[in-house]
Amino acid sequence: MFDSRHIKTFHQVVLSGSYSAAARVLGYTQPAITQQMKALERDVGTPLFVRVGRGLRLTEAGEALARHAAVILSDLSAAEQQMGALTRLRAGRVRLCGFPSANASLIPEALARLAAGHPGIRVELLESEPPESLHRVVRGECDVTLAFTYPGLHEQVPDALVEIPLLEDQLTVLLPAGHPLARRRAVKLADLAGERWIAGCLRCRANLLHECAEQGFVPDVAFSTDDNLVVQSMVAEGLGVAMTPALILGFLCHRKVTGRALQPQSRRQISAYVLREHLRVPATALVLGELRAVSANKVGC
Repeated sequence: MFDSRHIKTFHQVVLSGSYSAAARVLGYTQPAITQQMKALERDVGTPLFVRVGRGLRLTEAGEALARHAAVILSDLSAAEQQMGALTRLRAGRVRLCGFPSANASLIPEALARLAAGHPGIRVELLESEPPESLHRVVRGECDVTLAFTYPGLHEQVPDALVEIPLLEDQLTVLLPAGHPLARRRAVKLADLAGERWIAGCLRCRANLLHECAEQGFVPDVAFSTDDNLVVQSMVAEGLGVAMTPALILGFLCHRKVTGRALQPQSRRQISAYVLREHLRVPATALVLGELRAVSANKVGC
């Protein structure tokens, strides 16, 4: 492997025509230039210069290296500039994966803050529900993922991931406008035992079944969809009630739907997950910081 300092010095000797002239340009002593060229010739395994009178002439190997030296130094300079831009957060790419309600609430605010302060950082947005979103980080398909967990389900997180808690999101019940229980400020889950239910994604449906079981009944799940707009539209038409996180009501609230807090209270934990080594990547750390800042300002329903 060639020492890049030796290549730079060699290039200057070629341009200047002598060791002494190169020394003046580079701010070295002539013996220092001589030592570097001897070291480079040892690495190459053959002489690069021959003396002709007071000047120097390139050998065949020297001519070959001279043709590559300018390209090598140009590539090194470009690499140094790119690394500097990445570490100083003038450039970079982060692949961010979120679940639908996070992509519609937390993530847009975080990306707006990021764009205002660091417009050179590019974020690619992906969408997956947990647990698939967690496995995408492990497989290297994304750098950061947002996911939610329910405390009663004892869900497993891959050992390779670091969890960064962001916020706790209170669960609410969605009722059609005019429902008798809509007059209450909070609704007991047990009072909804006779209702038909509209369930969400697989993880949310599992939590619904778990929480209803804790209250002594099995919910009549008439429909299942992971589309929050569809859930609210079906509730609005009186097709059932639904358990939904308060975060969703911050960006989507059908005029014919009423949201009420549940008793007993229940919350889901929203966290960011990342491989430990990615915590040291400046652009990734910056995205995580913006997600924390946005989450800190979110108030539950």
